[in-house]
Amino acid sequence: MFCCRVLIAAGQERFRTLTSSYYRGAQGIILVYDVTRRETFTNLSDIWEKEVELYSTSQSCIKMLVGNKVDKDDERAVTREEGIALAQQCGCLFLECSAKTGENVQQCFEELALKILEVPSLLEEGSTLIKRNILKQQQEYHAPPSAGCCS
Repeated sequence: MFCCRVLIAAGQERFRTLTSSYYRGAQGIILVYDVTRRETFTNLSDIWEKEVELYSTSQSCIKMLVGNKVDKDDERAVTREEGIALAQQCGCLFLECSAKTGENVQQCFEELALKILEVPSLLEEGSTLIKRNILKQQQEYHAPPSAGCCS
């Protein structure tokens, strides 16, 4: 069984305060920007990428930069070349997709999972998380029933 903890961070400021705790223990992080809105791309390089470095607890965490909304190519504000350059600068995988049409969406998760599987330390972390969850479930299952009014 393969268990993967992935954080998806969109390039929007309003979610920034919610996500810092989610970086801890993540085996993969997907940073998404809207190819039709330059500010989402700028926020990734100015804010989100720095937060990943600050809060991520795994040095070997796999990062992927994803440009979304490629179905709106006529409205594009960020070129594919700019996305590739930022991904290289940040040490990320890179892909463009369209959540609307489904283009490359599955490929995004598959590529990330395959890269995680290539890193032994990430597999060990995932294995530890699975063991903890199984132990927790067993403890809950074997817990004595609470005393009710009829006992």
